[in-house]
Amino acid sequence: MSMIRDLRAAVRPRPSLRIKDSGSYDTTRDPATPSAVVDCAVYRDGARVATRIPLTPQEAMRQVRRDGGFVWIGLHEPTEDEFAGIAREFGLHPLAVEDAVQAHQRPKLERYDDSLFTVFKTIHYVEHDRLTATSEIVETGEVMCFTGGDFFITVRHGGQGSLRALRHRLQDDPELLAKGPSAVLHAIADHVVDGYIAVADAVQDDIDEVETEVFSPGRKGTPRGTDAGQIYQLKREVLEFKRAVSPLLRPMQLLSERPMRLIDPDIQKYFRDVADHLARVQEQVLGFDELLNSILQANLAQASVAQNEDMRKITSWAAIVAVPTMVCGVYGMNFTYMPELHARYGYPVVMGVTVGLCLTIHRILKRNGWL
Repeated sequence: MSMIRDLRAAVRPRPSLRIKDSGSYDTTRDPATPSAVVDCAVYRDGARVATRIPLTPQEAMRQVRRDGGFVWIGLHEPTEDEFAGIAREFGLHPLAVEDAVQAHQRPKLERYDDSLFTVFKTIHYVEHDRLTATSEIVETGEVMCFTGGDFFITVRHGGQGSLRALRHRLQDDPELLAKGPSAVLHAIADHVVDGYIAVADAVQDDIDEVETEVFSPGRKGTPRGTDAGQIYQLKREVLEFKRAVSPLLRPMQLLSERPMRLIDPDIQKYFRDVADHLARVQEQVLGFDELLNSILQANLAQASVAQNEDMRKITSWAAIVAVPTMVCGVYGMNFTYMPELHARYGYPVVMGVTVGLCLTIHRILKRNGWL
């Protein structure tokens, strides 16, 4: 149990390290780095091997083959030409290399002869003052990992999901880092899934807000509803979230249950913790989708009820107006022989009967709830 506490403490970020002042993760390349390589280092016995100058991936790999350890290379949005030399040096499979360069991949785990290729989708919650029909709620990125016996390569795409702080935290735990590339893979998986949990909690708040708005009473005590566009937009963002979470569950189960040559047995069992957390997030996301369907149906039903109420009121007033319209129509025909035209009290009697009929109809409709 102490080992899993150490693992989780190492890979889970402290609040002071996780968020920058701007509110987003630090994900861009170092401006002083002219290539896609964000960081390249050799690790031996759980410690980073100090060098006076930055190592190229080829130099780092030569050190590993000569002295042991493993190399961890981090890249951000490399081009095909930038990644080609690294792929040749580490013997990466062409299909995996193509996926890593092109991005927009589904979360997955693929096994090749001497490496594992894992794709994670990172999710970042976009803060907003008020949910609208065009609000962006979640922002996605990708982290692709090549895990070998003596190397670990990460390829990131998108503006979120920096691994710089995670690398520093792992370097502060030499005992964990000494487990090799599989420990880094577990740390990244746990880091990504922890991000899912935080986003799920934030999305839950948005759904609760929409639900409250839909069912909150209007001016006359009936639910006032909300803009259906807000609910549709929220459903779209939840669908994007689900596309990141659901496909990853099977790879995490494989990593936790099936023995693999490249995964240290001491690390493998801790992938179950990641899989359990991921399963919980998946249940939340599926629940979000069902709840939003119910909210949308309720909102549409309320809109239909409101329209029916309006039509009843319009019909009621039309029935009341029909009485004077009919009387005026009769006495506007201008026939010469109409006995009522010469009656002394004909006008006040007709007006009194008209008003009386209008008031009677109004009272009947009011009592029946039409007005």
